Amino acid sequence: MSAEVLKYTREQVEALEIAPGTVHENLEGWIPELANDDDVRAALEKAFDYRGDVTLTLKNGERVDAYIFNRSTGATLADSFVHYFTPKADDRRKLSYAEIARLEFSGKDRAAGKHWEDWVKAYNEKKAAGEKNIALHPDKLE
Repeated sequence: MSAEVLKYTREQVEALEIAPGTVHENLEGWIPELANDDDVRAALEKAFDYRGDVTLTLKNGERVDAYIFNRSTGATLADSFVHYFTPKADDRRKLSYAEIARLEFSGKDRAAGKHWEDWVKAYNEKKAAGEKNIALHPDKLE
């Protein structure tokens, strides 16, 4: 079997390097209805993808401001967990889906209005202007 040598023009390589960004829903301020297990699972999946804090109201009435950084799903809500940080504690926390009564997308979406396409446009403008050692840096958070 022979190895095929692929040759690309500079334009073809640059076109391959620019991939479309992910479209994110505007969830900031949203309070989903958690009427059944599927609603809870879908809302917590969106909370995992959210780039801001959420407020979880537990079935015991406690409210937790959290940034959800991971989740593990099981066969039941009791076997499914969110992993989160809170502003009031240095350690990571874990909470069963079954303990959650309400979810609010309460924090500012830190990436709202910032899209990959905007970054690529800025890069291409700098490159076209002849700048060298171009680096794109994220905006500072408040």
